[in-house]
Amino acid sequence: MSFYKDFNDKLAIEAWNSGRREPYATIEVRQLSPTVGAEVGGVDLTKEVSDAQFVEIRRALDENLAIVFRDQDISKDDHKRFARRFGKSLHRHELAATRFRHEGSFDPEFLSWKTDKTSRFTAGDGWHPDVSCDPSPIAVSLLRVTRTPPLGGDTAFANMYLAYEFLSDPIKQLLDGLTAIHDGSLAWTAGYGAKPDPGKTYPQSEHPVVVTHPRTGRKFLYVNASFTSHIVQLTRRESDALLQLLFRHVEGQLALQARVHWQPNSLLVWDNWASQHHAVWDYYPEERWGERVSVVTGEVPRARLALSEAAE
Repeated sequence: MSFYKDFNDKLAIEAWNSGRREPYATIEVRQLSPTVGAEVGGVDLTKEVSDAQFVEIRRALDENLAIVFRDQDISKDDHKRFARRFGKSLHRHELAATRFRHEGSFDPEFLSWKTDKTSRFTAGDGWHPDVSCDPSPIAVSLLRVTRTPPLGGDTAFANMYLAYEFLSDPIKQLLDGLTAIHDGSLAWTAGYGAKPDPGKTYPQSEHPVVVTHPRTGRKFLYVNASFTSHIVQLTRRESDALLQLLFRHVEGQLALQARVHWQPNSLLVWDNWASQHHAVWDYYPEERWGERVSVVTGEVPRARLALSEAAE
């Protein structure tokens, strides 16, 4: 690694951690790493969370991008009730009724899966945000692993704010103003072997390569190996080269990453725009079952906020 790049990364981490984090009054927050992830305590998700607590939970998510609540023996109704605090509309996944479903009654607002020794793949085995192919991608996801392997099965996270900041200034300037196609068929047909219903296609959307977060006003890198097919303004050869550089950049920067270890009765919540995650499949032939509820807000990824938004 060059001196410049190494020094640039250090400055970015220092800036990330130097932001003033006010103490919490109603919850406890313990960071899992300096750059992403935290455990949140002092909350009972079987009950309605107070407005004061939720304000601090929302801030903990903004500051850490992925937060995990332990010892939460919640019901499906509890899961959905807490999800709706982040936004009223719950996502319905294209594959919920077909590829990702196991025993039990079907609820289209849950994405459920089961990985065992007969599985060809496991959901989320690769760096990605969820359904970035949608015009308004999932804003927040909330995941329970309902059957954990005795060892392994972590979920890894990467900080996309820092992924952008770690880039050199010339690369940042190159990316500014570019857009990319995010294609559902890339992940679901090529990745999982799923095909859309006759006469239908999977979602495909064009999003900025660098997005400004509507809550924090910070820039983050918004391309991923699972859904992003190409950069619109470049030739295919140029696009492939640049995207591969960015994909390897996210995968190879351990300083961007942290792993969440699963325990029974844990609920994991993440910012699905400014982070990527990876379900680590290292527990074969053991089983891992899970169910996710996700929130959509109707917002679309934009390179810059309107002046009225930036002033808020």
